[in-house]
Parts: sequence; structure tokens; C-alpha cells
Amino acid sequence: MAANSLRALKRLPDGTCNPITTDAEGLRAALADSKGQGLLWIDLFITSPEDAWPLSDVFGFHPLTIEDCVSPRVDPAKIDDYGDYIFIVVQALTEYVENTELEAAEVDFYLGANYVVCCRQVEVPALENYRSRLERGERVPGNSPEWLLHGLLDALVDEYLPIVDAVDDTIDNVELQMLEHARPGLLQQILTVKRNALRLRRATTPQRDIMNRLARNEFPQLVHAETSIYFRDIYDHLVRIEYLVEGLRDLADGALQTYLSVVSNRLNEVMKVLTATATVFLPLTVITGVYGMNFEENQFPSFGAGWGFAAVVIFMFLNSVLMLSFFRYRRWI
Repeated sequence: MAANSLRALKRLPDGTCNPITTDAEGLRAALADSKGQGLLWIDLFITSPEDAWPLSDVFGFHPLTIEDCVSPRVDPAKIDDYGDYIFIVVQALTEYVENTELEAAEVDFYLGANYVVCCRQVEVPALENYRSRLERGERVPGNSPEWLLHGLLDALVDEYLPIVDAVDDTIDNVELQMLEHARPGLLQQILTVKRNALRLRRATTPQRDIMNRLARNEFPQLVHAETSIYFRDIYDHLVRIEYLVEGLRDLADGALQTYLSVVSNRLNEVMKVLTATATVFLPLTVITGVYGMNFEENQFPSFGAGWGFAAVVIFMFLNSVLMLSFFRYRRWI
């Protein structure tokens, strides 16, 4: 097992924390002692299947849930009832970096009568911060596992709103750059924003359903009625975040359409200038082409005259000036 892959925290009813040895015997003893005397929180950092040994050796969880915990893929959010415990899968989001795609991190929870087991494969700052707050003595309301689960889920959901605001700021920045100069790199930024908005939506919608089930008191043996209303608060936060995410998708679509319109207008301006230039030179090309034909001096007017070349050049110049003046008058250029 990797160093620091297993951290255990036992809180007594008075709010104090006791150190727990992280071997099998120590965890079994802490699990037995926590019945009626506080709660046990196991924070399991899984870097390989061997790190998941407490799930089977100490708690005896169902193999299907353990498979979800050790799998490298990020599973969609869900909640399953196994009688003595419930198994919850949620998605946390890593730190947002502008113009990069968001990465989702799976976090798995086991909620029992006197314990909460948290499993993850990457660092999740929200969980680290919450654990630090508990170690500093912050009380868990009711000092029960359901309240601890509420605090953990609330900490994860609270990280969504700053990311949504950051994505919104990115869209504003892209739109400002677009008005100044619609460079090709902006298209990649807009598409990244659209993918981030889609990833946010895929993360929030299933978790909203989980919070709704917890708020409806579908698991009365583990989540009591006085606690379920607090899960409704998390549900409300997710509904608000989902509404903001839908707004982000609309803004991203609008930014994409604006970018395409700006590029199209620029292309039209370029084509207008090129067309005007080609139109001006077209009669000049005809004249030079005609005078470039093989004629004898007595077969074509002005070929033998000394003023012939000058007259043709002056005519070509006046023709160009008149055409440009007409285009300008019609505001075509």
C-alpha cells in the first residue's frame, strides 16, 4: 500500500479526534468502538487495487462497489442501497485552468450506521480542506455519519460555483478579444468552453438526482428526516448550478456564432476588395490584350503614330479612375 493512501479519523461525541492505527486490527477495533461513541471516517486514496484492502477485509463491502472504486474510469454519479450501507458515486472537478478542459475525478462514499468511507484516486482539494477543518476541531452537527456525509458532499458541490464563474469569465474574455481581432486561436478557446460546459452539465445533473433522493428520505435507516432537509439545500445548489451551466452553453453558442459572423464579415470585406481590384483591371487587361495582338502598322489605328502608346496609357488610367470613383459613389468600397 502506498504511503499516506489510508487516513482514518475518529470523532467522539465531544468533538475530539482520536488517532487510529491504519492496520486491519486497528481499523476493526475503531469500527467496533465507534458504535454509539461517535463516528469513523476512512479516507482511502487508491493508487492500485491493493490499496482497496480495507473495503473487503475490514468492512466487507460488495465486490461490485469495490470494482467501481478501483476502476480507472470515471463513472457517472449514482446511489445504491445495500441494506446496512449505501454506496454513492459523485464527481469532483479539478482546478480550472483557462483554455484547458476540465477533468472530472470520481469520489466514492460508503455511508454506514457509524462510519463514512471515502475512496478516490486523485487529490481533491475540497476533501483535503474539509478534513483539515475537522482536525482543527470543527464540529459535525449531530456528530453522526449522515451529517459527515452532508459536509463532504456540500464541500464538493461548493467547488462547482467558482468553476462556473471562471468559465463565464473566460467567455467574456473571448468575446472581448473577438471584437478586437478574430484570430484563429479563439475558435479553439470557444470549443474548449463548450466542452467544459458540457462536462459541468454531465457532472451536475446526475448528482442533483442523488441529492433529491437523499432529501426525500428514501434511506430512513441511515439518513433521518431531520437531516434529509439539509441534503435538499445541496440539491438547491445543484439546481442553481445547472441553470447557470445552461446559461454558459447558450453564451458559448452565442460566442461561436459571433466568431463565425466576424470571420465571415472579414472574408466578405477581403472578397469585396479583391473583386473591385479585379473589376478595375479587367478592362485594362482587355485593352492590353487587344493591343498585344500581331497586327501590321497599317491594319490597326495608331500603331504607326507616335502618340498611340501615350493615348492608350492615358485612356487606361482614366478608365481606372472612373471605375474607382463609381465604386466609391455606390459605397461598394
